[in-house]
Amino acid sequence: MQESPSRNSRITRGIDRYFEVSARKSTFGREVRGGLAMFFAMAYIVVLNPLIIGTATDIDGNLPGGLANTEQNIGIAIGMVAAVTALVAGVVSILMGAVGKYPFALAAGMGLNVVVAHSLAPEMTWADAMGLVVLEGIILLVLVLTGFRTAVFRAIPSDLKTAIAVGLGLFLTLVGFVNAGFIRRVPDAADTTVPVQLGDGQLHGWPILVFVLGLALTIVLLVRGVRGALLIGIVVATAVAVLVETVAQVGPGGEDHPYGWALNVPQLPTSVSDVMAVPDLSLLGQFHLFGSIEHVGVVALVLLVFTLLLADFFDTMGTSVGVAGQAGMLDSEGQLPRAREVLVVDSIGTIFGGAASASINTVYAESAAATGEGARTGIAAIVTGGLFLLALPFAPLVGIVPFEAATPVLIVVGFLMMTQVTKINFSDYGLAIPAFLTIVVMPFTYSIADGIGAGFISYVLIRTAQGRFREVHPLLWVVSAAFLVFFALGPIESLLGLR
Repeated sequence: MQESPSRNSRITRGIDRYFEVSARKSTFGREVRGGLAMFFAMAYIVVLNPLIIGTATDIDGNLPGGLANTEQNIGIAIGMVAAVTALVAGVVSILMGAVGKYPFALAAGMGLNVVVAHSLAPEMTWADAMGLVVLEGIILLVLVLTGFRTAVFRAIPSDLKTAIAVGLGLFLTLVGFVNAGFIRRVPDAADTTVPVQLGDGQLHGWPILVFVLGLALTIVLLVRGVRGALLIGIVVATAVAVLVETVAQVGPGGEDHPYGWALNVPQLPTSVSDVMAVPDLSLLGQFHLFGSIEHVGVVALVLLVFTLLLADFFDTMGTSVGVAGQAGMLDSEGQLPRAREVLVVDSIGTIFGGAASASINTVYAESAAATGEGARTGIAAIVTGGLFLLALPFAPLVGIVPFEAATPVLIVVGFLMMTQVTKINFSDYGLAIPAFLTIVVMPFTYSIADGIGAGFISYVLIRTAQGRFREVHPLLWVVSAAFLVFFALGPIESLLGLR
């Protein structure tokens, strides 16, 4: 029996009320477009995370899942990690949309997955390393449920929150330029004063042309006020990339071919296996919560958990504030409504990521691609999460979109986030200098958490030097002290004989 129009309208109104679509001045069309743009901007993680996690070996020389390090098993491990990467990203993004009600998507955190693969795994088994991730997520969840994490969130001065958003915009811009190959590291940078440069001094190759055309198209569509500008830019640039690859046979990039595609080669599928494959989810549940103690001891375990905790804690905080601020979703006091729900889901993402061997899952800065399309609610995150789940059997299709087609969106979003810099009070050096350090340290260190730490420590230091230390929230003293320990971990580990 067909549902009556009145019943359909009641359902629509109910969804509108629950997600506050109209209240946040959005539409269902914007939410869907935002979810699509967000997915395509971060879908690369389904390919990139397996290349990081699935190819690294643990203390026993084994790949994830306890597989021996052979060429055949590397392919198997990459497939398994790809499956759990998409699964976890899909589930926790949907959870964020339904519970957090914000257009924030989660997936395996870049940078954090490198720490897991190259700092944790070599010291213990893969199951032990993922157990550490689960443990860190449980601690994060406790900090949220006790109110500590939310209290820190609210203790940050509004100018520093704005600086976090601006710094995140510059960070995204640098990520976009580097991933596209527009900016490249200078070979043997120690022998020159220039660490990075435009291409290799100038721009070469078809992939860079695709990036430039995609960026130009996206900017034109944006300034013309075209709906879906970011998504259209990605789709058109991908189509151009496929055409270029078909005609020019560019191939993948590498040391012997520096002007090839940065990650995905945009080829149309030629067989069923290029379109879909049965996902291997056998990594689910392969973790040992306290197994790492046997390998590294209690003291080293505490330091490792502390390192993960601080980076994860403030990566999410910085990203959430930055994306929400750019979209005008912070309240009159610069706070994020429903911050507790957002942080609970983020903590669950870390726990689930570790339990599935997908590494730490955290809110993605690419969520700004959704808000750039006008999305303001959790519907966009649910759309993105659904697409990640669809990517489980269709993961090969995700590989059609190359970095060069997706990264122009990051540049444009970086600009949108940069516009908030005018809200910072640069006449007060006690706020301006910490804001400046937050903004520049993020992209220059390639770390959101490092930028936040630099801002917090300098804020406490300058306010104390000004004799205005009473203006510093007590929690910021605690957090700044934690960051000092974080930045000094190398000397501390040497002192304790752990290095």
